[in-house]
Amino acid sequence: MPKVSEKERIAALEAKLKHLKVVQPRKEARARTVEGRRTRREKLRRKILVGAVILAKVEDRSFEEAVLKAWLQPAITKVEDRALSGLDA
Repeated sequence: MPKVSEKERIAALEAKLKHLKVVQPRKEARARTVEGRRTRREKLRRKILVGAVILAKVEDRSFEEAVLKAWLQPAITKVEDRALSGLDA
């Protein structure tokens, strides 16, 4: 095996460092993207579960539908969403 000179070794390490400096920000950006997606997915899942529980309680009459509509009245502004929720346009 031929002996590698100090200069060649330094050059190879510098090239590797340069490559790693390019790759590292990409890996970090990818990790942030994956974490953001996971967080949004979990948040959406929680909203769906809470909504399902409240709607089930309204259907079995253990929660007042009028209270739910009073909560929704100021919160829902889009005409399509208000119609879907049974609110006045």
